[in-house]
Amino acid sequence: MANVSVAAEWQLLYNRYYRKPELYPMRWKHIDLSRNKVACAPFGGPISVIRDDSKIVQLYSESALRKLRIFTSSGVLISETVWKHPGGRLIGMSWTEDQTLICIVQDGTVYRYNVHAELIEPNVSLGKECFEQNVVECIFWGNGVVCLTEGGLLFCIPDFKVMRPCQLAETGAEDLPNCMAVIEPKYTVSGNVELLVGVGDGILIVDEDGVQRVEGEAVQGPVQKMVVSWDGKYLAIFTHDGRILVTDINFKGVLLEYTCESALPPEQLAWCGLDSVLLYWDDTPLLMVGPRGDPVHYFYDEPLVLVPECDGVRILSNTSMEFLQRVPDSTVSIFKIGSTSPAALLFDALDHFDRRSAKADENLRLIRSSLPEAVDACIHAAGHEFDVLRQRTLLRAASYGQAFCSNFQRDRVQEMCKTLRVLNAVRDPEIGIPLSINQYKLLTPSVLIARLINAHRHLLALRISEYVGMNQEVVIMHWACSKITASIAIPDAALLEILLDKLKLCRGISYAAVAAHADKNGRRKLAAMLVEHEPRSSKKVPLLLSIGEEDTALMKATESGDTDLVYLVLFHIWQKKPALEFFGMIHARPLPRDLFISYARCYKHEFLKDFFLSTGQLHEVAFLLWKESWELGKNPMASKGSPLHGPRIKLIEKAQRLFSETKEHTFESKAAEEHAKLLRIQHELEVSTKQAIFVDSSISDTIRTCIVLGNHRAAMKVKTEFKVSEKRWYWLKVFALATIRDWDALEKFSREKRPPIGYRPFVEACIDADEKGEALKYIPKLADPRERAEAYARIGMAKEAADAASQAKDGELLGRLKLTFAQNAAASSLFDTLRDRLSFPGVS
Repeated sequence: MANVSVAAEWQLLYNRYYRKPELYPMRWKHIDLSRNKVACAPFGGPISVIRDDSKIVQLYSESALRKLRIFTSSGVLISETVWKHPGGRLIGMSWTEDQTLICIVQDGTVYRYNVHAELIEPNVSLGKECFEQNVVECIFWGNGVVCLTEGGLLFCIPDFKVMRPCQLAETGAEDLPNCMAVIEPKYTVSGNVELLVGVGDGILIVDEDGVQRVEGEAVQGPVQKMVVSWDGKYLAIFTHDGRILVTDINFKGVLLEYTCESALPPEQLAWCGLDSVLLYWDDTPLLMVGPRGDPVHYFYDEPLVLVPECDGVRILSNTSMEFLQRVPDSTVSIFKIGSTSPAALLFDALDHFDRRSAKADENLRLIRSSLPEAVDACIHAAGHEFDVLRQRTLLRAASYGQAFCSNFQRDRVQEMCKTLRVLNAVRDPEIGIPLSINQYKLLTPSVLIARLINAHRHLLALRISEYVGMNQEVVIMHWACSKITASIAIPDAALLEILLDKLKLCRGISYAAVAAHADKNGRRKLAAMLVEHEPRSSKKVPLLLSIGEEDTALMKATESGDTDLVYLVLFHIWQKKPALEFFGMIHARPLPRDLFISYARCYKHEFLKDFFLSTGQLHEVAFLLWKESWELGKNPMASKGSPLHGPRIKLIEKAQRLFSETKEHTFESKAAEEHAKLLRIQHELEVSTKQAIFVDSSISDTIRTCIVLGNHRAAMKVKTEFKVSEKRWYWLKVFALATIRDWDALEKFSREKRPPIGYRPFVEACIDADEKGEALKYIPKLADPRERAEAYARIGMAKEAADAASQAKDGELLGRLKLTFAQNAAASSLFDTLRDRLSFPGVS
């Protein structure tokens, strides 16, 4: 009997059964669909209702101001707002995939609302042409719209997330189109929107690039109405002579043809899944046409709104919400009158088992070989049921059959129970989201949870996410932000306790994001308290800066040890605070102070000098000035007696004065003083000689250069000014004279007085210049016989070297000299003789 009562509700269309269960009796009051514009979101989404200003209606006791109302699918009011936008009549209204309500008025302005009837800024205009010509019709699809103006121009927004209007190609038709239908970008080869336009006796395909006329047997005469199937493969067409045709999207053949009683175009034309088409006229039964056979009529005495879904059509009336769908094959196999399928026998076996009848065992024996298929059919049928009692009975039948199946996947029943618990929870009239199982799978649990969150159903969203094993952070975060927004009257400390009690449920949640929302809502104290609980410095520090807690941010960044974070805080404070306050904040903190100094040394010398002066580090300022003087010296203009040397000297003198202020830097003070003096002398030399070869050379190089240039007076002046020692002076002058090969001057210099460095430098200078004759003048004057022996050896005089070595009586020296003259047999023999004479061991 149960099977009979279930199947009695079905309607047969050709060889397919359809059913129309009532989802909800509508809870709204005094809503007449015929007086309003209505937009229903797919996937059981909300319903928006606003009085149709294109109709003359009696107001009764309601206000003359129009209100935009948003309801759940069960008719529970979510929100409402007064409609007071300029721009003319409301032409079109539809929901996007993320449940944003799009409203388009005559002048082409697009207004957007969320489910709480809050206007989303900014508004968008379709362009100047729309403003001048007025919009007369809008065709929406999932996430876009095409608008038609009075002048026949077509404008499109392909994606509401981007909101970039574009104009489609002009059709060239004199009259406005009879009808339009959109092929979504995801179903076109080009990936762009294609618009089917019924013009005159044919159909045009219009996109941004051009217009193409459709050829095919389906296009014979004017088209009054068109609609594309939800998968983009088929097109339903209502012709001028009252025929309903179904063709594929490429117009290659007619798949269905039926002649209706009325030639007037239907008010609504919608696909019911992929197997049938619904046509609705006022004051006539709702007509459902299938591939073959007689159509099905559904009788209503009130206006309807058809809401296409992927697996059926929701039918909204003033009093109810119904769902017209094809009966799943699994349900047909169980509940069809007279069915003897394994699934029907299993369902019947459960009934007998409950009545303690032995026939239960007979049924199981009959279907033993097909028992897995029967269990699977019961599970599948349970998933497609809206009635909870029937779901439970079918799942019990599946569990009963599963007990006798050894090779059936055991968790199938458990998974279906989970899914149905979620679906039944959101189908509750208070929630009002009547999802079918196919819609749920297509929508995905994450999107469903996001929609519950946006509707402020946080508790249900939290329970579902926990139940299906999803991350609860998004739910708790949204709840916390919503709670802050709604809790204006609650003190910060009390609200903090409420928030922390829930936020701690989710490990790793971002307290910083919640704190940022609190700050955005003007609750800076609450934000500061919340951010204290954020464990991640990378999120905590930027937020502390944004709420004006610079000192705390610097402390937390320093504690983290992350130099990038410290620099972030430093640059922020640097830009916002006065210099002295900034210096005071970083002076007592080593890491920020050192990082600032490292950065400023490279890029901000003047600012760093201010810092050192404010902290009394005069020597550091002096070092900076000294460095600046060197940098100034690298300037290409600082040559050939350039006046830029003057500022350099002043910088060094200033550095010297600062060094002299501290006892610890006496050496640096003296060095700076002498550097300035040397630089001044070098500058004068460059001016007098007109050669840029002195500045930035050492004292020794300056003396040497002066001697090389023949300016002995200047060299003597440098020697005197810098108290150059006699030994150093002799070394410099000897090699300078040798460099210019002034041997007479060198000899004269050697006779002025006994050189304090001896005559060895004279010998070396001559030998290095390859002047052996000059070297012979000075070698005999060498006091040390070892030095004379080595000097003679260097200029190749073996006998003299041997004589000098014998005077030294140094066996090791003789051995070295023998090696030096190894190629000379006579010299080697001579050294051997000397060795024997001195009784030294042989040298091998």
